[in-house]
Amino acid sequence: MLSQILIILPIFALILTGWIARKGGALGPTATREINRLVVYFALPALLFDIMAKAEPHEIWQPDFILAFGFGCGVVFILTIIMRIASGHHLVDAVIDGLTTSYANAGFLGFPLVLALIGESGLAATLIATILTACVLFAIAIILIEFGLQQETSRFDIILKTLKALVKNPLLIAPTLGTLVMLSPWEIPGPIDVYLKLVGGAAAPCALIALGLFLADRTADQKHEKWSTTGIFVILKLVAQPALTWVMAVPVLGLPGHMAHLAVLLAALPTGTGPFMLAEFYNRESVLTGRMILITTILSVGTLSAYLAIA
Repeated sequence: MLSQILIILPIFALILTGWIARKGGALGPTATREINRLVVYFALPALLFDIMAKAEPHEIWQPDFILAFGFGCGVVFILTIIMRIASGHHLVDAVIDGLTTSYANAGFLGFPLVLALIGESGLAATLIATILTACVLFAIAIILIEFGLQQETSRFDIILKTLKALVKNPLLIAPTLGTLVMLSPWEIPGPIDVYLKLVGGAAAPCALIALGLFLADRTADQKHEKWSTTGIFVILKLVAQPALTWVMAVPVLGLPGHMAHLAVLLAALPTGTGPFMLAEFYNRESVLTGRMILITTILSVGTLSAYLAIA
């Protein structure tokens, strides 16, 4: 448990940095939005491009692992969207909530945790989980959001406007270009590689600082979701997603022990910052998303420890 606490401490330190910066007046009321735009337009695209461009096709093409991890993500994502739409929420908000309950923090927490608990043999699986969440699931969410934002009555016009919005979205362009580089014989020049690492490395820290700024700016008259909703979302993320992943990995697919263990471990990670960035970028309510990042990160110390004790 101590190793897990030490791994997640920097997350709280970065959130606290943003909170102190806002409460102390070092950053103003527009800082959350501006930092988030920096992340969405520059840092996160650089990170997504770098992830895809550096991936080795033979390492990431593990169909059974992809199916097991993707099943847990996908079922929770779809189930949450259906639940939220059924309770009267707009498609855009439902999709962000779906991302909130299924977006495991594989990139920021997964790599150090797997390296500490399993070693380098688990890094390929962690990369696959990162691609599935930060690239594939993220892209599906953006497509659904853009579709939900269109106001036209003609189905053709809705599809056309959605496609136009998608081809201009840096969060889709970057991993697509990265995939082309991965499949090509091209090597990224040294200076560009360093630039991508520097800019991409700012994505998670800036997003967490922006979350701290957002929490410091919360006022009493803001719309708050019921805590019962938060409780359901926490169960979906920390219990249902790893449980569904285990069902697909072990009884259905019969994955080797270490691969099944990795799939469940990565599925059990807390919510990452991606949903919060999207909520802020599209001007949607982000109180619930911010709350989920904090609570699942805290509770994951206990849930991950419980899983490791019985695994």
